[in-house]
Amino acid sequence: MADWVPVVIAVVLFVVLGPGLLFQLPGRNRVVEFGNMQTSGVSILVHAIIFFGLMTTFLVAIGVHIYTG
Repeated sequence: MADWVPVVIAVVLFVVLGPGLLFQLPGRNRVVEFGNMQTSGVSILVHAIIFFGLMTTFLVAIGVHIYTG
């Protein structure tokens, strides 16, 4: 049986947390900018840290599983 949660959660978070797509934290002119389709190095780092934190929370702390087979 394969556990599909890491794949599903990673894809969803990758789409949602892409800097500049839905929101950018920190923005170029404000703290949070929505839908500006631009990014910076600091924004990429912040979004990567948020991604890692949420992945760790869902996979390790909560222990979510989806088994197939």
